[in-house]
Amino acid sequence: MVLAKEAKGTNDSLGTGRRKTAVARVRIRQGSGTILINQRPLEDYFPTEKDRRNVLAPLIKTGKNQTVDVSVRVHGGGIAAQSGACMLGIARALKIFDGETEEALRHHSLLTRDSRMKERKHYGLRGARRGTQFSKR
Repeated sequence: MVLAKEAKGTNDSLGTGRRKTAVARVRIRQGSGTILINQRPLEDYFPTEKDRRNVLAPLIKTGKNQTVDVSVRVHGGGIAAQSGACMLGIARALKIFDGETEEALRHHSLLTRDSRMKERKHYGLRGARRGTQFSKR
């Protein structure tokens, strides 16, 4: 299973990030620091500062935020899950783009996938763990 690779015939690096049910496909190329998520600027797509910091973390920790252009296609999940998926995808693509950044990314735990998922509903219960309300009569 390949989660990051170099695009054939171009100088682009590709990375895939996942978080909960969100999936982000990331493309990085040499540039001036432009970040587009689903063809929208970062500030428009992620209105909260926490999500923007989450997406920018790999670029800031490696010092590449002014030297690469990032294009992301993300779908599924909620806003927080999408920002986490973007973060992992950018980190994986940066590792392919510049091999020297892997140590910094790994030191800040940016290459580790968050494996927490929603637990399935179980038979006889109202959800994963909640039971039915007790009735005396």
